[in-house]
Amino acid sequence: MKKRTAIIIGAGPAGLTAAYELLTRSDIVPIVLEKSTYMGGISRTVEYKGNRIDIGGHRFFSKSDRVMNWWLRHMPLATNGAGPDKRNHAIHYQNQQRFLPDGTPQADGDETMLLRERRSRIYFLRKFFDYPIQLSAKTLRNLGIVRVTRIGFSYVWNALFPPSRIENLEQFFISRFGGELYRTFFRSYTEKVWGVPCDQISAEWGAQRIKGLSITKTIAHHFRKLFTGKQDLRQKQVETSLIEQFMYPRLGPGQLWEIVARKVQEMGGIIHTGFDVDSIRAGDDLVLSVCGTASDGSCRSFEGDYFFSTMPIKELVHSLGAESIPDEVREISDGLQYRDFVTVGLLVNKLAVKDHKNPNTLIKDNWIYIQEPEVRAGRLQIFNNWSPYLVRDPNTVWIGVEYFCYETDEVWTMPEKDMASLAARELSAIGIIDEADVLDATVLRMPKTYPAYFGTYDRFNELRDYLLRYRNLFMVGRNGMHKYNNQDHSMLTAMTAVDNILIGRLDQSNIWAVNTEMDYHEEREEAEIPVPEEKHSRAA
Repeated sequence: MKKRTAIIIGAGPAGLTAAYELLTRSDIVPIVLEKSTYMGGISRTVEYKGNRIDIGGHRFFSKSDRVMNWWLRHMPLATNGAGPDKRNHAIHYQNQQRFLPDGTPQADGDETMLLRERRSRIYFLRKFFDYPIQLSAKTLRNLGIVRVTRIGFSYVWNALFPPSRIENLEQFFISRFGGELYRTFFRSYTEKVWGVPCDQISAEWGAQRIKGLSITKTIAHHFRKLFTGKQDLRQKQVETSLIEQFMYPRLGPGQLWEIVARKVQEMGGIIHTGFDVDSIRAGDDLVLSVCGTASDGSCRSFEGDYFFSTMPIKELVHSLGAESIPDEVREISDGLQYRDFVTVGLLVNKLAVKDHKNPNTLIKDNWIYIQEPEVRAGRLQIFNNWSPYLVRDPNTVWIGVEYFCYETDEVWTMPEKDMASLAARELSAIGIIDEADVLDATVLRMPKTYPAYFGTYDRFNELRDYLLRYRNLFMVGRNGMHKYNNQDHSMLTAMTAVDNILIGRLDQSNIWAVNTEMDYHEEREEAEIPVPEEKHSRAA
């Protein structure tokens, strides 16, 4: 009897998770069609002259035990998990110890996770502010008494007279933090990321990305830290924006997905790279086949029983063909918008900004959010602090300067040399580096990185409901659902889709419920679906 097959478009976290889950939990053979030549999608790692770039930065942290255990199945925690500077199973900072949960898989070798400290700050007024904002003496000094007073009165006023309706992102921020704090720390950065005013962005973005974070939660978290000792790696009672530690693959996130891709192929799964999907053939309620151009220029067609799509929904609709899609559905699809992403890797001798406690050491930040309005750079990564193994020479500092744009913007089309010069100039102008300390640079461009919550997004449910007519089509992942998912959310959508196939569930509402509220619905969903142990390799 012919084995059932699943055609999976895209080898990012959702696509590869779906392939692995099918192989280890069923007899369905996955065929993965990847447009590029690399694994991991936006979660890949790019190597440049021995230095590695993490595009966008990927903290390996989830409130879902299922995802945490899945990661550790492929890459156990390093025996000295915090990296070469740590020698035991706890990390020490802020006068506390954070211990690993009992039973955490550990191993030696290169294919392991490091345990890292999380530190993100905002750079504004040429000063550093903790992110999320902490009501500390330093914050009060940096802001000044006048601005602090305005922030306090604004928050109290909003608490007494909350908005009656929350429809856009500006209203969402003000409802959580008050108008003055929103205008000080949220508005300009958010508009730099999205390129439109906050009152034109759906409040749903805030509900997904910030969830329960508020001034009240931040204060409660601060006082809980003062009186709590031992806390495990999973930090289940902590808002995601407040986590203090995370796991990280030794050689960056792409290392994990290369390992998963290798296992998929060893177990009998098929991965085609350089395959560009041109068209999708469908009947009234089933997808039948996918056609496209292979890396050698030939045209190929793949029939299947199940189809997973992680491609942007706009491209999915185009692939289905204009003649089969109603005009109003195509109108919504064509109106979906995306923000694109440019990373400039700068190798420098040193940073101009210093750690105030120890000026001779590198600052500890993973991310720095650049709030200064006079520069176009939106965020900065310090790769040394994600993993020391991302940097070839430990005596240098390897940073990623991030720009958010459209493919029609100047920064997207600018020649690489000019783009590198712009990044160096801007960081020098705001005092983060000295332009003379730049040793080398490279530029990476990533299209459709962020699905936008404006354009025709307010009608997105009409488009989604139309596509759900295809009973064997599963839209998963960030672009596959036009949903600003983190890596773990994308994985959970794929896992849930496989769950549905195995139990014969046709309703896909549980897939679309991932990353809405309530800790990804993990308590209900994970209790329903038992997850078996990994099967032996079929290749064996």
